[in-house]
Amino acid sequence: MTVTLRQRNKNGKISLYLDFYHKGKRKLEYLSLYLTEKPSTTEERALNKKTQQLAENIRAKRLLELQNAKFGFSDSEKMNSKFLAYYELMAEKRCDSDGNYGNWLGALKHLKKWKRSDVRFSDIDNIWLEDLKEYFLNEVKSKNGNKLSQNTCVSYYNKVLAVLKQALKDGIIARNPATTVTGIKEAETKREFLTLEELKSAVKKPCEIEVLKNAFIFSAMSGLRFSDIQKLTWSEIQYSEENGYYIRFRQKKTKGQETLPISEDAIDFIGERKEDNEVVFKDLFYSDYNNERLRDWMQLAGIKKHITFHSARHTYATLQITLGTDIYTVSKLLGHKSLKTTEVYARIVDQKKIDAANRIKL
Repeated sequence: MTVTLRQRNKNGKISLYLDFYHKGKRKLEYLSLYLTEKPSTTEERALNKKTQQLAENIRAKRLLELQNAKFGFSDSEKMNSKFLAYYELMAEKRCDSDGNYGNWLGALKHLKKWKRSDVRFSDIDNIWLEDLKEYFLNEVKSKNGNKLSQNTCVSYYNKVLAVLKQALKDGIIARNPATTVTGIKEAETKREFLTLEELKSAVKKPCEIEVLKNAFIFSAMSGLRFSDIQKLTWSEIQYSEENGYYIRFRQKKTKGQETLPISEDAIDFIGERKEDNEVVFKDLFYSDYNNERLRDWMQLAGIKKHITFHSARHTYATLQITLGTDIYTVSKLLGHKSLKTTEVYARIVDQKKIDAANRIKL
């Protein structure tokens, strides 16, 4: 596609117009802007320059409109492409991220069961999205026959929003219909964590999978996510006399480059240093079997809470705030982009204070 600024002599003046060319079609737009053919004064030359610049600005704007399919040249071939096929392509790009990939596939499984999912991008509008929300919230059932949790619906619906956002970037759609639709509100969930006493108790008990135990404790003492611990290499663990131990790494989830200080106690759980390119927690992977061994370990430590690996990160955040670290610093340590994400841990600590106060009864 091209938009070219052209000139034509008209009634003794130079008329400026745009020449559009797209897929064999040509269209002209006269701008009602004129240049003096042979400027003889400084004022005429300045006016010509100003008019030429204005015409060039209009040309650039029209090209952008054309690229966004807003100028009458809609790309019907792209708009007629299938939504589900494009979704599957996007899902496959996440195949190296176990948890995220599984979530994309879970949403896809339910989408394929929906009678209105086999559509082209040209069929997707705000009504389609509202109906999809209704489907996730009230029709989809989990394996045990119950409705999906509110936050699972949020996660699945957000996958569709991500597809539409990428389709807009790729030029498949000219406008994102999701911009006029209210999303599904996320429900506040209970974030399980270990108290300091429970963490110490877990440290003393054996776990069938030792690398799992060491990685969990390291997460509880550093705040690192499972995905970042799993890919952590020895080169990322560094030391200086001034700052002590710290990790220089890129978060897998946010892609942000981080420098995270860690304690010497945390270092005790990573073992003897190996070659720089080797991973620290070798043979650590996500599976249902490992999750069961984690729960067995917790039970052995006398902990009856429903603890997952991510509870270690919650433990780190809650303990930091409980022990007096300000919420801004905790937010930076966790690598959160927004302070609002960290505020949930402050509310947990506030509730703990209320519960403690209410234990004194006369």
